[in-house]
Amino acid sequence: MSTSTRERLVSAVAELMRVHGYSAITVKQITAAAQAPMGSLYHHFPQGKVQIAAEALRSTGAAYIQLLPLLMDPHEDLRVAVPAAFDDAARTLAESGWMNMCPVGTVAGEIADSEPVLREVAAEVVRDWIDQGTQYFVERGVGESAARELILAVLSALEGAFVLGRTLRSAEPLRAAGRAMAARVQVVLAESESAVIDR
Repeated sequence: MSTSTRERLVSAVAELMRVHGYSAITVKQITAAAQAPMGSLYHHFPQGKVQIAAEALRSTGAAYIQLLPLLMDPHEDLRVAVPAAFDDAARTLAESGWMNMCPVGTVAGEIADSEPVLREVAAEVVRDWIDQGTQYFVERGVGESAARELILAVLSALEGAFVLGRTLRSAEPLRAAGRAMAARVQVVLAESESAVIDR
């Protein structure tokens, strides 16, 4: 099935931001990557680069949170599932040649103080990740409060480990973060089981 010009533009911006961030890319680069005429960008996105970047952040953010069940569902035990997801991320990062994995994290760090519209979109995406991740861990048997804390820790560890991994050209930070998160999962599950028994 062929993609629409709008979809090609959004995909092009997401990929360009993943590799270069937001500030370094131009409208000309976007239209070239999407193989679309300049006029079509402003037809679909009258506010230009910031509007298309916001759309790209929302669409990639929605896609990235789907990796959580994709990577963890094959493992019945969360103590195995969480470090396995970090190991998969480490392998992907190394195989990609240490490319940035997530345009949301890249752009959020870059524009937090300079582009308030995009900062708010990035915050909206991250809040959605937290909500969906909390719900996922609740469905896996973690109490709601602990599930929210756990997804915050997982996301923080993952984003931080990506930065360190890319900087050092090493999978070690992601694997170390995965082991640290496995230990945290052990504590969270023990607390959840204790709470059930106490009732």
